[in-house]
Amino acid sequence: MVKTRSTFPDWIYDGSDIPDPLGFGERAVKFLRMLKHPKSGRPFQLDPWQERVVRRIYGPRKDDGSRIIRTVVLLLPRGNRKTSLSAALALLHTIGPEKVPGGEVITAASDRKQARIAYEEARGLVWAHKKVAPKVKNLDYRNRLYYPTARSFCEAISADAGTQHGRTPVFVLADELHAWKKRDLWDVLRSGLVKTPGSLLVVATTAGRGRENIAWDIVDDARRVARGEVDDPSILPVLFEAAADDDWRDEEVWRRVNPGLAHGYPDIEGLRQMAFEGERRIGDREAFRQLNLNIWLDSADDPAFDIEAYDECAGIVDLLDLEAERRPCWLGVDLSSSIDLSVIVAAWPDGDNGYLIHPWFFCPAENLRERQDLSGAFYVDWAEQGLIEATEGNTIDIRRVEAVIRELCARFNVMEIAFDPALARTTLANLVEEGFPAVEMRQGALTMMPAYQELERVVIGRRLRHSGHPVLRFCFSNAEAKRNPQGHIVRLSKPKLWMSIDGAVAAAMAVSRAATGGGGSFYDNVGDDFENWAYGEG
Repeated sequence: MVKTRSTFPDWIYDGSDIPDPLGFGERAVKFLRMLKHPKSGRPFQLDPWQERVVRRIYGPRKDDGSRIIRTVVLLLPRGNRKTSLSAALALLHTIGPEKVPGGEVITAASDRKQARIAYEEARGLVWAHKKVAPKVKNLDYRNRLYYPTARSFCEAISADAGTQHGRTPVFVLADELHAWKKRDLWDVLRSGLVKTPGSLLVVATTAGRGRENIAWDIVDDARRVARGEVDDPSILPVLFEAAADDDWRDEEVWRRVNPGLAHGYPDIEGLRQMAFEGERRIGDREAFRQLNLNIWLDSADDPAFDIEAYDECAGIVDLLDLEAERRPCWLGVDLSSSIDLSVIVAAWPDGDNGYLIHPWFFCPAENLRERQDLSGAFYVDWAEQGLIEATEGNTIDIRRVEAVIRELCARFNVMEIAFDPALARTTLANLVEEGFPAVEMRQGALTMMPAYQELERVVIGRRLRHSGHPVLRFCFSNAEAKRNPQGHIVRLSKPKLWMSIDGAVAAAMAVSRAATGGGGSFYDNVGDDFENWAYGEG
């Protein structure tokens, strides 16, 4: 059954009036219909849902006649012709009635190949029109269409093409924003748009993966505008996305989030075949949910933990109360090289077969920007907010991590400090010599499989109370599972080198030690058959 939750753009179908006091919405529609399709030569196909979008962008005006909409967030599944529509809008500002003398129109994407797609769509629309084509110069070596009459141009640029400072665009298409790894180009173009009165930004993207990126921030902000939680009439949310718990096999869901299906695109038989294959292969299923239903996924391709259940575990973890109560506490410590984060996670049994946890993260200060650029996560902001402690230099200051462990032991009733011994020999020896309850917790299957099982149990059961710490969530969302034939997690891995999972590993260590020290855990049910349970033998 289809969920009763409606899509955000109800106004596309409800027939409601769209104000157009100056006729600019009608003017835009007429221009787009004047364009010709490159292959057929027929007028540009502007279906009713697309026409409503165009009228909502250009029709409503302020009292002074200026356009109300400054940013359009167009979230559409693949195959719904968002690039064709966006390219046509780019031409509206290059050669159409929205052009301004010397206007810069930019189509921007993560790489050169993607940036050329919208540009080539626009070029094809120009060349297909016999009256328009002679008036536009194709400067293909510069990825630019130039309209001498107005000295305006449409140019394709990419995030991998180096600096673009000095731009003053009147229109920017940010194509497939979910694929942008860095925010440098985004920041340059956004700052350039404000230089020009009446500029317009169109973000056209499918859903992405993970929340620590530009696209998630922009789309989620548009969701809040669409729901009425934020009053910002300058943003137009056009968001076609299924809910995470919608039945991905239900064709009514497909039709709700693919507005083009009513007009013959994308191919319904192709979607059916992809869904059929998704029944058999989890990777294909997740790709279908992301790209064809616009369900925003987390970073891991084969997630170790149910991230929705993890999010539902968020709540208040009052460290002052835990300190005052002297509740028994267990620490899991994962020290790192210069590439990974170092983390301490504390776990307190809650007395109801669950745990409260809280992390402390560390990262070399000189690596913050590099980590942010490579992963897309907000390391610099996290450090500024105190969510990560940036230690001096380009490697982790282990002495600072040791100092924090000592502080935590002084503050809380720490029963045990569990270390991955791989990079912690010296630290562990130092703490043991000083009388702290530090122990090795080797990362092999005999130790970590029960630990992951316990962590998975409390996540699924909504018995892992955490404070919603964004860096810890980032680690949990990145964690991919390597499982044995029985479905138990053998180890955690990460999808890419710079996508940290250290917080999830340390949480498993802390929770596991708290379980054994707190009077029972998954270990107790394994008995003498542990080897068969772990390795699937016998």
